[in-house]
Amino acid sequence: MSAKLKPETLCVQAGWTPGKGEPRVLPIYQSTTFKYDTSEQMARLFDLEDTGYFYTRLQNPTNDAVAAKIAALEGGVGAMLTSSGQAANFYALFNICQAGDHFVCSSAIYGGTFNLFAVTMKKLGIEVTFVNPDASEEDIAAAFRPNTKALFGETISNPSLEVLDIEKFARIAHSHGVPLIVDNTFPTPINCRPFEWGADIVVHSTTKYMDGHATSVGGAIVDSGNFDWDAHADKFPGLCTPDESYHGLTYTKAFGKMAYITKATAQLMRDLGSIQSPQNAFLLNLGLETLHLRVPQHCRNAQAVAEYLSTNDKVAWVNYCGLSDNKYNALARKYMPEGSCGVVSFGLKGGRDVAIRFMDNLRLAAIVTHVADARTCVLHPASHTHRQLTDEQLLEAGVRPDLIRFSVGIENADDIIADIAQALDK
Repeated sequence: MSAKLKPETLCVQAGWTPGKGEPRVLPIYQSTTFKYDTSEQMARLFDLEDTGYFYTRLQNPTNDAVAAKIAALEGGVGAMLTSSGQAANFYALFNICQAGDHFVCSSAIYGGTFNLFAVTMKKLGIEVTFVNPDASEEDIAAAFRPNTKALFGETISNPSLEVLDIEKFARIAHSHGVPLIVDNTFPTPINCRPFEWGADIVVHSTTKYMDGHATSVGGAIVDSGNFDWDAHADKFPGLCTPDESYHGLTYTKAFGKMAYITKATAQLMRDLGSIQSPQNAFLLNLGLETLHLRVPQHCRNAQAVAEYLSTNDKVAWVNYCGLSDNKYNALARKYMPEGSCGVVSFGLKGGRDVAIRFMDNLRLAAIVTHVADARTCVLHPASHTHRQLTDEQLLEAGVRPDLIRFSVGIENADDIIADIAQALDK
């Protein structure tokens, strides 16, 4: 499928191209295994000398078609689906880090990711230093060490909604010979394409807008193919030196621009197995086919909600980068001129207790541990998704104790605002 096609067309057409007599709709290859006629055919697959399928833990035709669609939307050379967004984050870093290594990360990230990086990966011997994403380039650069292997950030942070200065982060990463990894879940490639601003790897929780209907947990890693691993071979031995588990194959020599994503699939997915099920990939593809229609509606509704909240005297503060007085408005207009996302955060006068009472009085919006699907939903991160963090860590992650994360759906905006109004009245 031509990379010159517009995103709207790629959403519908990319990934699956049926031949004569084949299904027009992407089939679900609900099979763990795939047949070959000779032992030699199978052996060549295991040696990565041929392309094909032999076990769904590594690759599956349904998954590969959906991964190809996401890669096309982001402008990457290849992608891999994972069982969740958290698995994608872990694999993206673990693919180039090992015990004794270090990476730098924006402090404004999702609470689960913060815990993955700060606690779980530390147990594996991989350390992280969190930096204020709004800090100067000099201050962020000061966090780098000789063993630093990557820089990580979220395009729009969940739930603090801080907008990442992608070009700044890319300059810092590249000046230290490491890739920039960006979680692009909230804007999706419909509103932002980080590779065009210097990012090297993009990750997604496909559970969110890409699926769009709260049916399937999943993740994706997309490789731009732009980072020159061999130019920094001493930092990335896993890619640039022989892999004894594949008969001494060196990924950069064997696969060129596909080295990173091939290693993630052939080595990490083989050994750790966090595969997305073909059924979930099929449902994800249905969501992707309407992504270009849903995202603008989310953004229009969120803008209307944010403007309403900003004029209500019971609201203490509103954070949405679409508002002209928002501190991230200029960055949002630079990186996401067509709109950002459908998530608005705000606080009510009276603090945490009032926030909880407000949420309990909502009728249309549901309290759920989710964000970014067709239905309007709401969450209090300090009490729910981020409750494992201390108050100090909450503030470091940009999460105030009174923060309400309001994920605006694709219903009629007037109905959403009416629901907020009646809950505020109570």
